[in-house]
Amino acid sequence: MNIKLVVVGKVKEKYFRDAIAEYEKRLSRFCKFKVIQVPDEKAPESLSKAEMEAVMNKEGDRILAKLSDREYVFTLEILGKQYSSEELAKTVKQLTTYGNSDLTFIIGGSLGLSAAVKKRSNATISFGRFTLPHQLMRVVFCEQIYRAFMINNGSPYHK
Repeated sequence: MNIKLVVVGKVKEKYFRDAIAEYEKRLSRFCKFKVIQVPDEKAPESLSKAEMEAVMNKEGDRILAKLSDREYVFTLEILGKQYSSEELAKTVKQLTTYGNSDLTFIIGGSLGLSAAVKKRSNATISFGRFTLPHQLMRVVFCEQIYRAFMINNGSPYHK
Protein backbone atom coordinates (compact mmCIF):
# COMPACT_ATOMS: atom_id res chain seq x y z
CA MET A 1 0.00 0.00 0.00
CA ASN A 2 1.17 3.50 -0.86
CA ILE A 3 0.09 6.60 1.01
CA LYS A 4 1.18 9.96 -0.30
CA LEU A 5 0.72 13.36 1.28
CA VAL A 6 1.00 16.19 -1.25
CA VAL A 7 1.49 19.57 0.37
CA VAL A 8 2.12 23.15 -0.70
CA GLY A 9 5.21 24.79 0.77
CA LYS A 10 8.02 23.70 3.05
CA VAL A 11 8.04 22.98 6.75
CA LYS A 12 10.24 25.64 8.29
CA GLU A 13 10.35 24.67 11.96
CA LYS A 14 12.65 21.80 12.93
CA TYR A 15 10.25 20.49 15.59
CA PHE A 16 7.52 20.02 12.96
CA ARG A 17 9.99 18.31 10.60
CA ASP A 18 11.10 16.03 13.44
CA ALA A 19 7.51 15.09 14.31
CA ILE A 20 6.66 14.33 10.68
CA ALA A 21 9.85 12.24 10.34
CA GLU A 22 8.89 10.26 13.45
CA TYR A 23 5.47 9.40 12.00
CA GLU A 24 7.04 8.56 8.63
CA LYS A 25 9.28 6.08 10.47
CA ARG A 26 6.34 4.59 12.40
CA LEU A 27 4.22 4.33 9.25
CA SER A 28 6.94 2.41 7.40
CA ARG A 29 5.74 -0.74 9.24
CA PHE A 30 2.41 -0.52 7.47
CA CYS A 31 2.84 1.20 4.12
CA LYS A 32 5.06 3.19 1.83
CA PHE A 33 4.44 6.71 3.09
CA LYS A 34 5.79 9.69 1.20
CA VAL A 35 5.42 13.44 1.65
CA ILE A 36 5.69 15.45 -1.57
CA GLN A 37 6.11 19.20 -1.29
CA VAL A 38 5.31 21.54 -4.14
CA PRO A 39 6.44 25.18 -4.09
CA ASP A 40 4.01 27.78 -2.83
CA GLU A 41 3.31 30.99 -4.69
CA LYS A 42 4.09 34.32 -3.12
CA ALA A 43 0.79 35.73 -1.92
CA PRO A 44 0.84 39.21 -0.38
CA GLU A 45 -1.97 40.06 2.03
CA SER A 46 -3.82 42.37 -0.36
CA LEU A 47 -4.72 40.20 -3.34
CA SER A 48 -7.77 40.65 -5.51
CA LYS A 49 -10.09 37.69 -5.98
CA ALA A 50 -8.62 37.14 -9.47
CA GLU A 51 -5.07 37.22 -8.08
CA MET A 52 -6.03 34.71 -5.37
CA GLU A 53 -7.50 32.42 -8.04
CA ALA A 54 -4.28 32.71 -10.06
CA VAL A 55 -2.18 31.72 -7.02
CA MET A 56 -4.43 28.75 -6.24
CA ASN A 57 -4.39 27.68 -9.90
CA LYS A 58 -0.57 27.74 -10.09
CA GLU A 59 -0.29 25.73 -6.87
CA GLY A 60 -3.07 23.45 -8.10
CA ASP A 61 -1.23 22.72 -11.34
CA ARG A 62 1.83 21.73 -9.31
CA ILE A 63 -0.30 19.44 -7.13
CA LEU A 64 -2.03 17.81 -10.10
CA ALA A 65 1.34 17.11 -11.73
CA LYS A 66 2.16 14.85 -8.75
CA LEU A 67 -0.95 12.66 -9.19
CA SER A 68 -1.62 9.63 -11.34
CA ASP A 69 -4.97 8.37 -12.57
CA ARG A 70 -4.89 5.28 -10.34
CA GLU A 71 -4.64 7.21 -7.07
CA TYR A 72 -7.64 7.62 -4.78
CA VAL A 73 -7.42 11.28 -3.76
CA PHE A 74 -8.62 12.96 -0.58
CA THR A 75 -8.46 16.73 -0.24
CA LEU A 76 -8.28 18.25 3.22
CA GLU A 77 -10.90 20.98 3.29
CA ILE A 78 -12.55 22.91 6.10
CA LEU A 79 -15.99 22.03 4.71
CA GLY A 80 -15.06 18.40 3.97
CA LYS A 81 -16.44 15.31 5.67
CA GLN A 82 -15.51 14.95 9.32
CA TYR A 83 -14.37 11.49 10.39
CA SER A 84 -13.70 10.04 13.79
CA SER A 85 -10.36 8.22 14.06
CA GLU A 86 -12.22 4.91 13.88
CA GLU A 87 -14.14 6.00 10.78
CA LEU A 88 -10.95 7.08 9.04
CA ALA A 89 -9.34 3.74 9.90
CA LYS A 90 -12.35 1.88 8.50
CA THR A 91 -12.31 4.00 5.33
CA VAL A 92 -8.60 3.36 4.73
CA LYS A 93 -9.10 -0.37 5.34
CA GLN A 94 -12.10 -0.58 2.99
CA LEU A 95 -10.38 1.35 0.21
CA THR A 96 -7.26 -0.78 0.35
CA THR A 97 -9.24 -4.01 0.63
CA TYR A 98 -11.22 -3.18 -2.50
CA GLY A 99 -8.41 -2.31 -4.87
CA ASN A 100 -7.30 1.20 -3.97
CA SER A 101 -3.71 0.61 -2.88
CA ASP A 102 -2.59 4.15 -3.77
CA LEU A 103 -4.14 6.72 -1.44
CA THR A 104 -3.18 10.38 -1.76
CA PHE A 105 -4.07 13.17 0.63
CA ILE A 106 -3.68 16.83 -0.34
CA ILE A 107 -3.15 19.85 1.89
CA GLY A 108 -3.37 23.07 -0.11
CA GLY A 109 -1.63 26.39 0.32
CA SER A 110 -2.61 29.29 2.54
CA LEU A 111 -5.39 30.36 0.14
CA GLY A 112 -6.82 26.87 -0.26
CA LEU A 113 -7.22 24.48 -3.17
CA SER A 114 -7.94 25.27 -6.79
CA ALA A 115 -11.19 24.17 -8.39
CA ALA A 116 -9.24 21.71 -10.56
CA VAL A 117 -7.72 19.98 -7.52
CA LYS A 118 -11.12 19.80 -5.81
CA LYS A 119 -12.59 18.32 -8.99
CA ARG A 120 -9.86 15.63 -9.10
CA SER A 121 -10.60 14.67 -5.49
CA ASN A 122 -12.49 11.44 -4.81
CA ALA A 123 -13.36 12.47 -1.25
CA THR A 124 -12.86 15.28 1.23
CA ILE A 125 -11.71 15.26 4.83
CA SER A 126 -12.12 17.98 7.42
CA PHE A 127 -10.26 18.07 10.70
CA GLY A 128 -12.78 20.60 11.95
CA ARG A 129 -13.82 24.10 11.09
CA PHE A 130 -10.95 25.76 12.88
CA THR A 131 -7.88 26.91 10.99
CA LEU A 132 -4.52 25.33 11.77
CA PRO A 133 -1.12 26.40 10.49
CA HIS A 134 -0.36 24.18 7.49
CA GLN A 135 2.83 22.89 9.08
CA LEU A 136 0.95 21.78 12.19
CA MET A 137 -1.79 20.26 10.04
CA ARG A 138 0.82 18.01 8.42
CA VAL A 139 1.82 16.67 11.84
CA VAL A 140 -1.82 16.17 12.87
CA PHE A 141 -2.54 14.38 9.59
CA CYS A 142 0.47 12.07 9.92
CA GLU A 143 -0.55 11.18 13.47
CA GLN A 144 -4.11 10.39 12.39
CA ILE A 145 -2.95 8.13 9.53
CA TYR A 146 -0.65 6.34 11.98
CA ARG A 147 -3.56 6.07 14.43
CA ALA A 148 -5.75 4.59 11.66
CA PHE A 149 -3.21 1.82 11.07
CA MET A 150 -2.90 1.17 14.78
CA ILE A 151 -6.70 0.89 15.08
CA ASN A 152 -6.82 -1.47 12.10
CA ASN A 153 -4.12 -3.60 13.76
CA GLY A 154 -5.97 -3.81 17.07
CA SER A 155 -3.39 -1.78 18.98
CA PRO A 156 -4.37 0.02 22.19
CA TYR A 157 -2.43 3.08 20.93
CA HIS A 158 -5.53 5.09 20.06
CA LYS A 159 -7.20 4.93 23.46
